[in-house]
Amino acid sequence: MTAPADRNLMVQTMRWFGPSDPVSLADIRQAGCEGVVTALHHIPNGEVWTVAEIARRKAEIEAHGMVWSVVESLPIHEDIKTQGPLLDQCLENYRISIENLAACGITTVTYNFMPLLDWTRTDLNYALPDGARALRFEAVAVAAFDIFHIQRPNAAADYAPELVERARARYEAMSEAERVQLERTIIKGLPGSEESFGVPEFRAALTTYDGIGHAELKDHMVHFLKAVCPTADAAGVKLVVHPDDPPFPIFGLPRVVSTEADLADLFERVPNESNGLCFCAGSFSIRPDNDLTAMIERFGGRIYFTHLRNTRRENDATGNAIDFHESPHLDGSIDMFSVITALRRASIRHDRRIPMRPDHGHQMLDDLHKRTNPGYSAIGRLRGLAELRGLEMGIARAMAAA
Repeated sequence: MTAPADRNLMVQTMRWFGPSDPVSLADIRQAGCEGVVTALHHIPNGEVWTVAEIARRKAEIEAHGMVWSVVESLPIHEDIKTQGPLLDQCLENYRISIENLAACGITTVTYNFMPLLDWTRTDLNYALPDGARALRFEAVAVAAFDIFHIQRPNAAADYAPELVERARARYEAMSEAERVQLERTIIKGLPGSEESFGVPEFRAALTTYDGIGHAELKDHMVHFLKAVCPTADAAGVKLVVHPDDPPFPIFGLPRVVSTEADLADLFERVPNESNGLCFCAGSFSIRPDNDLTAMIERFGGRIYFTHLRNTRRENDATGNAIDFHESPHLDGSIDMFSVITALRRASIRHDRRIPMRPDHGHQMLDDLHKRTNPGYSAIGRLRGLAELRGLEMGIARAMAAA
């Protein structure tokens, strides 16, 4: 039996970075969103999110006629990732925060397990042919920063010789101002990032991962989940992991949520119902070996939140030599029609509405003259939401009529 067209449509949301966000809750409401994705960014990593602080933020959102749909993110302290001296206390604080969120009726919680840095780009103002500006990742810029700017020991061994020589030429041609700008872009912290560094601090932080490779970091992630999932199960909370962005090792740091095999291993080792997935189409799309629709079909029962953005891979490279930029939501390396069709089928199969947010919109129109958070201007995301909303409605109506 075919579900009616208005059933199981995704919950339309936008991310909000709190009271200092230049995009207001009123703006998000006017975009047609019913939900907000946000976090308590003022609370340091590893500390407890109290009921009072959660309730205060929830009331702000509800006063604008929306609901706090998803937490993004409840950060993972570095001592959990490295199993450092604060491990046990950080795990206990995380469990308490989960219980406090559940007590306030918030039951979808995003996190990521990327070491030190969250999502990484090398250019926040990449000019597109139409005059809009996008976020971009260029492998040679990362290599130049890694090998010649922070001078990570043995960094050159992680790159192909041809890329090392291109990076050398790039770095030597850069002005001091360009080098400083690249440093700020990569390690000073992008919107939603949980850490920011100067060069000396970043060099020191990298040493905390000495001896931690892919297998060790995956074991640490499994340890974390086994410690907190029973609490989440009991509280009815879904913990949804955001994939690595970009989905390959960077600065010698391992990545463990990058591929279909990574996900299969994670769900096999921690089968708890609360162990879920934030399906970020853009992050997974960077690797040409990730088949997005097949991943949705396989892991649809674990998807409780999705980021819908598109990327344009600029070359056919693999590993850490891939260049890409954020493209229009319906025009990139992703077949968004197939992705949303697969998500719709998953919604019907599992009888749930998946919260969705349009991710990383272009800076465009009047927003080109305003202060904006990179990737999170109002107009670019509004364009993306409108396109995705129309595409989903068309897919839903066609499926209902079939």
